[in-house]
Amino acid sequence: MGKTLAVSPLAPAAFPDLPVIDGVTFATAAAGVRYARRTDVMLALLAPGTAVAGAFTKSATRAAPVLDAQAKLGGASNSGAAILVNSGNANAFTGSAGQTSVAALCAAVAGTTGIPDNRVFTSSTGVIGEVLPHSKIIAVLDDLTAAQSATAIKDAARAIMTTDTFPKGASADISVNGTPVRIAGIAKGSGMIAPDMATMLVYIFTDAQMDQAALQALVSGQVERSFNAITVDSDTSTSDSLLVAATGKSGVDVTGNADFADALAGVMLDLAHQVVRDGEGASKFVEVQVTGAANDRDAKTHAMAIANSPLVKTAIAGEDANWGRVVMAIGKSGAAADRDLLSIWFGNLKVAEKGWVSPDYDEERASAYMKAQELVIRVDLGLGTGQFTAWTCDLTHGYIDINADYRS
Repeated sequence: MGKTLAVSPLAPAAFPDLPVIDGVTFATAAAGVRYARRTDVMLALLAPGTAVAGAFTKSATRAAPVLDAQAKLGGASNSGAAILVNSGNANAFTGSAGQTSVAALCAAVAGTTGIPDNRVFTSSTGVIGEVLPHSKIIAVLDDLTAAQSATAIKDAARAIMTTDTFPKGASADISVNGTPVRIAGIAKGSGMIAPDMATMLVYIFTDAQMDQAALQALVSGQVERSFNAITVDSDTSTSDSLLVAATGKSGVDVTGNADFADALAGVMLDLAHQVVRDGEGASKFVEVQVTGAANDRDAKTHAMAIANSPLVKTAIAGEDANWGRVVMAIGKSGAAADRDLLSIWFGNLKVAEKGWVSPDYDEERASAYMKAQELVIRVDLGLGTGQFTAWTCDLTHGYIDINADYRS
């Protein structure tokens, strides 16, 4: 985590030009949470009337900030709100000290900004099991409050990074009855990525108007096929948090609006894909499509079994068209499958069908396909209409290099 990592070969060409969201400002600071002279704290301030929805890790060892934020969702939105994030320390598995740090940070933000304590949401990411030096964060709160800017979202995206090699951002613009509505989001995540949700932090902001209950229902429904459909290493974080804030400043109520729902889903999926593209040590981006399952639940089980398999992922890293490893992953998943109904494709190349290698299988073409940077593995179970798509990356020695000495 202290090392400078080469930018992922799957990274976008540049950080996107995100729109300003009316009712949201940002500031960052170097508090020295773990490393000196590294920007490691972000504070976002939200206008009065902002509705905040969220989704969080289901880990049984959830960090104190996660538990606190979960408890605060659904509160009255007539006041402003704040989101305070630090990198370098996860404030997880530290006993009562974790909640002490959260309480101290929330009280300090409330005292500095005038925002009620119950509208302050904190997130922490980094090393697990070390007490958060929250006094270092409190010491920069005055500066963070004074430096607030509507255009500092890129700085915010950088401040929340840990082993990420690039900051992640995505946006969407739609028109509702001639009035523009904007969405902008940032995320961090590179390793310890697997449902639920995927160490991942995501913050999405919109000037749309929607009450908290409706926003929460929309967000909860869209998580399953975005952040809960990605995996880098099958390890579920203690700290995963997604917060979506609707300031209402556009004056446009988007409750029940399909265009807004699609736009939000697009931003969520874009950010989820960027997390996979920044997978620790990743050199290939892989889409796993499963169709023909007995039901959608089984389709997801099969897709994640393939996407999480170390044997599948190392074969991809080695550019080996080893479809037998896909067969293995399907067989071990525990979901319904019939060997003699199974079909497998690498891209458009059918490699296996009817319990055997496809008669049209061409090893040379399949091997050539595996050299691509972006790959699609498709499986049809032949059992029903269930379907699910997951996204993953390959497993290279780079993953070991990063995680073997993560705390050093």
